[in-house]
Amino acid sequence: MSNEKQVDSGRRGLLVATGAAGGVVGLATAGALVSTFQPSERAKAAGAPVEVDISTLNPGEMKTVEWRGKPVWIIKRTPEMVASLKKTDGKVADADSKRNPDEFTPEYARNEWRSRKPELMVAVGICTHLGCSPSSKFTPGPQPSLPDDWEGGFLCPCHGSTFDMAGRVFKNKPAPDNLQVPRYMFLSDTKLVIGKDEKGEA
Repeated sequence: MSNEKQVDSGRRGLLVATGAAGGVVGLATAGALVSTFQPSERAKAAGAPVEVDISTLNPGEMKTVEWRGKPVWIIKRTPEMVASLKKTDGKVADADSKRNPDEFTPEYARNEWRSRKPELMVAVGICTHLGCSPSSKFTPGPQPSLPDDWEGGFLCPCHGSTFDMAGRVFKNKPAPDNLQVPRYMFLSDTKLVIGKDEKGEA
């Protein structure tokens, strides 16, 4: 009898241990399966919309965020920067953003500011010529590689393309198009999302 009890208790211990191990494996498998449904950081960087807090952005400042592996500039333009756009209307190649609008300018940015709000510029910081990243040259006036009547904007150091404070390319420059404005929308006065608007994701 004692031998039978020992066998039964040994068998019971084995069953409990096996069941516990199976449960752990099952939980681990379920956890791995659930994690596969969540987008990885790489997937987010590849195309997921990006939320940006602009509550600390002061007039005249620029913030850069990454979306789809590209730098996206968010600039809080000063009243002077906004006013400069009227002065550059006649100097830029595509003042009304009519060239390739579906690729470079959403409907709500086909205006003089190329934005939803005059004071806030959102643009992909990549030159439309050969993909270089232009430098910010916000200070007006004569400067190296810039005209004497410079109103502020961006200079691509690679081949000399210049863009105004709305990302519009100046005439007779290598860049064929204005800087791209990604699809975006405001979640509040201090937060926006890049890569998505009321029509869905870009």
